[in-house]
Amino acid sequence: MKRGISVNNIIELSGVSKLYNTKGGTVTALDNVDLCINKGSFTSIIGQSGSGKSTLMNILGCLDKPSSGEYLLDGVYVSSMRESELSFIRNNIIGFIFQNFNLIPTLTAEENVELPLIYRGIKRSLRRELAENALGMVGLARRIRHKPNELSGGQQQRVAIARALAARPEIILADEPTGNLDTASGNEIMKILSQLHISGTTIVLITHDNNVASMAEKCIRISDGKIVF
Repeated sequence: MKRGISVNNIIELSGVSKLYNTKGGTVTALDNVDLCINKGSFTSIIGQSGSGKSTLMNILGCLDKPSSGEYLLDGVYVSSMRESELSFIRNNIIGFIFQNFNLIPTLTAEENVELPLIYRGIKRSLRRELAENALGMVGLARRIRHKPNELSGGQQQRVAIARALAARPEIILADEPTGNLDTASGNEIMKILSQLHISGTTIVLITHDNNVASMAEKCIRISDGKIVF
């Protein structure tokens, strides 16, 4: 892996663009983006639908690659990594929280949290311990045997947070984590994210909601594929 010289930034984008070829021509989803995010910070990236924020998250999460430019993750160039290396990052360094929870309905809360730990090859006894600890952190210690349809929307999102936490990632990427929740449940989720930030986890929150974005310590605005601050 090629290393850069950055030491304070856990995420650093330099001149990153993302182009898509469509029947109507080339679409520029990201346009020469420069972005730095410090270790242990809580950053919100706000933009409306079509602004490029989802494309940006996919690149930050190593779910997609830029068409041009450089991405350094904790000082390491990842833009040209092989898929096996990107998969390692997704499984070990980054935890994902999605708007639609992405829970498997036939599994209990505990089993849903354990799932990514299976992919990491962690033994069952340790998986169970990590899952129970993570569910306890989000206030669901008494709900570990419940399936998603037995939980409220806010509780399901807390399971999703526990799933992201269980592997103890350095970074959590949260994509519209309050988007499908009522105000009270959304506030609970933001409190949990704030507590994780205080404990030292780097949080990157993608949202279209100004109120949600304002709860982060730093807010970055994206429009038409460009960072506009």
